[in-house]
Amino acid sequence: MPQSPVPVFEAADEMSAEASVVVILQTAQTGFGPRAAALDAEMNGILSRACSDPAALSQSGTCVDVIAPKAVSARRVVVLALGSGEAVTPLSLARAGGLLAAHLEGKGECAATLVLDPLDGVDLPAAEVLARVALGMRLRRYRFDIRNRRQGAGADRTLRVQLIGAAGPELKAALARVNAIADGVEYARTLVNLPPSHLHPDNFHDHLEPLREAGIDVEILDAARLKELGMNAILAVGSGSARPPRVAVLRYRGKGAPAQPLAFVGKGVCFDSGGLCIKRGEQMFDMKADMGGAAAVVGLLIALARQASPVHAVGVLGIAENMPSGTALKPRDIVATASGQTVEVFDTDAEGRLILADCLYYAASRFNPSVIVDLATLTYSVMRGLGSVFAGLFSTDDTIASRMIAAGEKVGERFWQLPLDRAYDDGLQSPFADIRHHAKDMEDGDAPYAAAFLRNFTEDRPWVHLDIAGKELADRDRPLGREGATAFGVQMLEEWVQSGRTAN
Repeated sequence: MPQSPVPVFEAADEMSAEASVVVILQTAQTGFGPRAAALDAEMNGILSRACSDPAALSQSGTCVDVIAPKAVSARRVVVLALGSGEAVTPLSLARAGGLLAAHLEGKGECAATLVLDPLDGVDLPAAEVLARVALGMRLRRYRFDIRNRRQGAGADRTLRVQLIGAAGPELKAALARVNAIADGVEYARTLVNLPPSHLHPDNFHDHLEPLREAGIDVEILDAARLKELGMNAILAVGSGSARPPRVAVLRYRGKGAPAQPLAFVGKGVCFDSGGLCIKRGEQMFDMKADMGGAAAVVGLLIALARQASPVHAVGVLGIAENMPSGTALKPRDIVATASGQTVEVFDTDAEGRLILADCLYYAASRFNPSVIVDLATLTYSVMRGLGSVFAGLFSTDDTIASRMIAAGEKVGERFWQLPLDRAYDDGLQSPFADIRHHAKDMEDGDAPYAAAFLRNFTEDRPWVHLDIAGKELADRDRPLGREGATAFGVQMLEEWVQSGRTAN
């Protein structure tokens, strides 16, 4: 599997004489602190003159780049604008760090010393400021590349960063968390970026080795075991593929964690052709990413385990390919699910809810979770309804929903709560089966009907359904990531889990 160089962050008390690139973290309304002022004096006031324009530091993420005089040991000094002090947040810091990483990479720099003086008006500890900038740098530096021949192939592109301005123990703890988050995000991105020739139901388990290394138990339920469990819905989805479906069961329990786990269920369709209701070519092009929900669950568990979080979490991943063939699932088939409920199938391109039906019931009935959360690139309608800004959230518990939405706002993964109402059940009535899996009006808003369908398989547990369709890939470079997989959902859920733990 391709490996992206991971930046190396080290705490230090003061700048070393060998520092070639120095980055000053600076808000708009404060003058230079003692370290930056001393460097400015050494540079005969060049830094303060470069930042004298009030607009220079007003936009968070702006890099004021100065080539230092020969008399100064540093070759380049960059002032990283953080915007107004009262507007500084963990998210704004991460985005500034991402823009800094892009700036340094554009200049061909692979080492830097970040200097933080006390900042007036910033309501965050110094360690948190430095750690969140470091997180943004890591997320922006991630790259996926499996070309064997390219300029610079084999070169060490590792970014080495020295951090100055926070006490060692506090900075170490803050870095441990953001590095664990970045580990999870980066691995989830890699899973989604892998082409369908490299990631499929036959080898998905091989790509779960980082989970095992992090102390997470991994159990794979093969097709024979799925049949024994009555998980005929996921078997039906995978029936058209030469590669039979599987379910991956992931279990992590930190020290001192409660007995009752949080359950996370992920849709893992490694390629979705639409089945017999085949997609158009332009719709099919990005369908290697239809396992973004499963990848996010993997990333979340890595993030929790690598920071030794004292939580109890299980993951259930439904892994399949949705392909057309003589053995494929057909419209108007009736499938008996693991819950015992029968489902009449209509659109074979609505395969995700069939997979989730079995996996939700399995998670609820086997693990007795306190909450179930599922993530799925599920419906085109949520994309049409919410556009590119928000993902959809449905929940049986408004308190949990509100906390998740707040967690998403903090990390930049935004969700909008949509209705989960019994009125939608009317559109799922079937004359032949317990339930039909798609609303009768194919042009009606499908996302609420999909949520209404899934609720039937949650065994009345507190439940949140996250429809992240359209959020799994970015079509251009952004401050916190390059074009390609986003790992949307990992950071929000990590923040939700950790904030809930500290609040209790």
